[in-house]
Amino acid sequence: MSSTRSKGELGFQRHIIDSLCSDPHWIERKAKVSYDREHAVDRGLLKTFLADTQPDALDALERAYNDRALDIIIAEYERACRSKGTAQVDVLRSGVDVGSVHVDLLYGRPASDLNPELMRRYGSNRLSVMEEVWVDDDSRIDLVLFVNGLAWAAIELKYGPEGSTWRDAVYQWTYERDHKNRLVEFQVGTIVDFAMDETECHMTTKLDGEATRFIPFNRGRGEGINQGKGNPEDDGSGDYPTHYVWDDVLAFDSVIELLTKFVFVSRKEEYDQIHDKRVLKEAVIFPRYHQRDALHKMLASVYRHGSELNYLIQHSAGSGKTYTISWLAHRLSSLHGADGAQVFDTVVVATDRKVVDRQLQAAIKSLERTTGVVKVMGEDCGSADLSDALFEGKAKIVVTTLQKFLYVDELAGKLNDRRFAVIIDEAHNSTAGRNLMAIQNAVGGETAGEDEDVTDTYERLVRSHGKRDNMSVFAFTATPKPRTLKLFGTVNPTNPDLQVAFHTYSMKQAIEEGFILDVLKNYIEYRTYYKVSKAVEDDPLLQSAKAKREIARVAELDDTNINQRIGIIVEHFRNHVLGQCGLGGREKAMVVTSGREQAVRCRAALQAYIERHRYNDVRALVAFSGKVPLAEELEGFAGSKTAKGWEYAEAGMNGFPDTKTAAMFDTDDYNVLLVANKFQVGFDQPKLCAMYVMKKLRDVEAVQTLSRLNRMLPGKKTIVLDFVNTCEDMERAFSRYYTTTILSNTVTVSQLIEIEMRLDGYDVIDDDDVDKYAEIVRGAATKKLTAREAAKAEKLVRRAKTRLENMYRGDLVKQGEFRLACSGFVRLYEFLVLASSYGDADMEKKYGYVRDLLEILDTGGHGGISVKDKINFDKFTQKEIGDTGTKDREHPSDPMISLAGVSTRLTNDEQDRLSEIIATVNARVGGGLDEDTVVLSGLQVKELLLHNDSLRASARANSEEDFSIAYFDRGEDVLYEGLNQNNQFFGELMRDDELMRRFLGMYVHDVYKQLRGEG
Repeated sequence: MSSTRSKGELGFQRHIIDSLCSDPHWIERKAKVSYDREHAVDRGLLKTFLADTQPDALDALERAYNDRALDIIIAEYERACRSKGTAQVDVLRSGVDVGSVHVDLLYGRPASDLNPELMRRYGSNRLSVMEEVWVDDDSRIDLVLFVNGLAWAAIELKYGPEGSTWRDAVYQWTYERDHKNRLVEFQVGTIVDFAMDETECHMTTKLDGEATRFIPFNRGRGEGINQGKGNPEDDGSGDYPTHYVWDDVLAFDSVIELLTKFVFVSRKEEYDQIHDKRVLKEAVIFPRYHQRDALHKMLASVYRHGSELNYLIQHSAGSGKTYTISWLAHRLSSLHGADGAQVFDTVVVATDRKVVDRQLQAAIKSLERTTGVVKVMGEDCGSADLSDALFEGKAKIVVTTLQKFLYVDELAGKLNDRRFAVIIDEAHNSTAGRNLMAIQNAVGGETAGEDEDVTDTYERLVRSHGKRDNMSVFAFTATPKPRTLKLFGTVNPTNPDLQVAFHTYSMKQAIEEGFILDVLKNYIEYRTYYKVSKAVEDDPLLQSAKAKREIARVAELDDTNINQRIGIIVEHFRNHVLGQCGLGGREKAMVVTSGREQAVRCRAALQAYIERHRYNDVRALVAFSGKVPLAEELEGFAGSKTAKGWEYAEAGMNGFPDTKTAAMFDTDDYNVLLVANKFQVGFDQPKLCAMYVMKKLRDVEAVQTLSRLNRMLPGKKTIVLDFVNTCEDMERAFSRYYTTTILSNTVTVSQLIEIEMRLDGYDVIDDDDVDKYAEIVRGAATKKLTAREAAKAEKLVRRAKTRLENMYRGDLVKQGEFRLACSGFVRLYEFLVLASSYGDADMEKKYGYVRDLLEILDTGGHGGISVKDKINFDKFTQKEIGDTGTKDREHPSDPMISLAGVSTRLTNDEQDRLSEIIATVNARVGGGLDEDTVVLSGLQVKELLLHNDSLRASARANSEEDFSIAYFDRGEDVLYEGLNQNNQFFGELMRDDELMRRFLGMYVHDVYKQLRGEG
């Protein structure tokens, strides 16, 4: 290390230069004599590079242009950089043509070291550094970096002990440097600019005055649950915490790699609503530190191990995962291993999205411009096109949806002589057992012998289902489930009993670095209380657990409950979100419902509410799958008449095809989206600021759903208003994924054998049926069953269902236990064959039989119990618990997760009288409910309003809209009357105008109807 370390900022600067130039590929050049301010080049070094590497080309140009040859080359370079559709990095890679003479400006490293001439060219690149570079008469840059005489990076340095930090460097770049100066001109000058001190480094790829955005370029600090932003204070190097910049990132191989294999320009068209036209948005993409680090570690491992291993990458939202996947696909497609041979024949990028992510397509194509190298399986491509792409091997990179990839099952046995890399986007969804088994069977199968029997076939399939030597899986997710960690995780080097991700960029670091928002910061809890009573005279015998669930489900769909919640949501959105969350009135909200019917009813209730109140600033859409049957017609929404009532679909309720829902919600025409199991995962809408939750969320689903809010926009704030969950529940769910995730247990073959024995104990599954079934479907991996074969197989499976129903007729407990045992057997078997080399032909046959049996067994649902007509609900009350968000405390990190046990026993389900069930439900939903202060207080207000003569006269003489004006005016007086009866409750209302209006608003519709004699 240089002895200049302790000599302040100038000493820090000299230390960096000396460290760089200790590598013979780097040289220091003096700005005063070498820097051409007009063109931001080192003319002397550029000419030296051309003379050493392309003497014939330089000689030809000097004969044609005499001493103007270098000027002509520089002018052509600048012209090419400014041409539409190109940028400096494109020109550096491709070179320039001056007339008929081609000039190379940069040589990338060849895919292998076998060609001496290509390696010689690569080694001829010249890297240089200049300090104190005057870029105009008023501005001086601390360090400018050049490749072959062309400026590509600049650094402003600060030194903390002297009272200045990287933040001061950011200020200089933003406010004191001319972003139109030739040195830093976008896409012509420097590709990246750094603001750095001895502790942290930050970067930007576009200087743009006050619009400039710097992002961290740091390693991250700490490991495991202690990781976060910044850099290690002492990593044992004895150097400054930012030494990785000059020791690693700016090393010769790294610089050339960055310029030839990392940096690219993202180009996409966006609609400019102000000018009513589409505009091209361009951005230079430079890898963040964790992206480059992850890629290097994966490539190094593949270089050593070939296709032997799988990899789990746990990268948070905000990590730039799309670009990481794109760089990985690009590099794997040409990677050569330690033996000099290419590792993979084809790289497959599989995403869960039904339509291949366009950003992913564009990123991969931007990196690989050779025609035919990338094949995107778009909406117009079928399974045959995908099969051709994989079988013929013409495309090095195939981008597809997982759904399309599963169609290639018939290719089993035909591709075993080739090697594949499969990159899975969002691994927690894509790695469901049967789905991944289908992928592995397609690209890792073995050919069946002509004389093999059914046992041979199943042994072959078992071998093909497990980890295959010809395929590596690279699984990306922010929230790995236990199964995902077991399938793709890496053994913890310090504790072999634990499994972890191969590489991690944590949610904690992403939040601290400002790439995503902390969605738990502002969290408002509401509780719903209600009274349940019988609506029938008899007292029927029902199963308590299922009846409780059904009562809760019916309560969720109760009109009064829905109307109260919608009123709270609309008023909160208008008063606390629109124009209040930093986006100038462009804020959007998502309402997460518990199911499709609730989504439909909430959408109708919301429309009715905003029409009654004449609101024009709340415009909603709804998203759900399939059709929802209702007994009644919804006014104002297009539905289909059926024999039993009406059916409603997303397209009909929104007025356009459901394929356009996301795009339409992105416009300013809509700002509220009600969802039922759609858009809760993978939906990227940065303008989402508020989420209203009516659904119980747990574990991964909680993290994925609430994370729809975390996308960053300048000035954006987020709010969650939750009717069902607590902030404490959500913190517990997030704690598993906040820093790192560790698998602390596993499953064993003995567990599978134990559950198989329990399954056999029911005497439902006949081994002869299993063998006959296996004989029929033995060829299903290579050809489709005929209709006759399928019917025979189904008949054999249905025999088990019939046997179950006959043997345990009326015994729902035993039937449920059997179904759970089947489910546990299937899950364990799929897991074991994917996670290990386990294989047993008899067990595989039973797995196939039980798997299909599960599909025809009754899944339970609410057990056929209907309490809708047996009970009444009243006294619905929505009580605000308050803001329980985490703004004033740190998130906990609890990274240990376990593989779920396999439950095969139902609890003893008591047969309770309906009256007892109702009492139990009331105790549960009314916990903490004070009859004197909440329910009765609400009823007191309603009674006072119903007995008010002036309101009665107004209701009879006016429409509901006009009545509401007098209602809210008179309502305040009514609350003052109530203050005398219940000082504590009404006192709280009187202190909060918005709360008082929401409280009164819950009753306006019912009061109006009753005062008119219509209620």
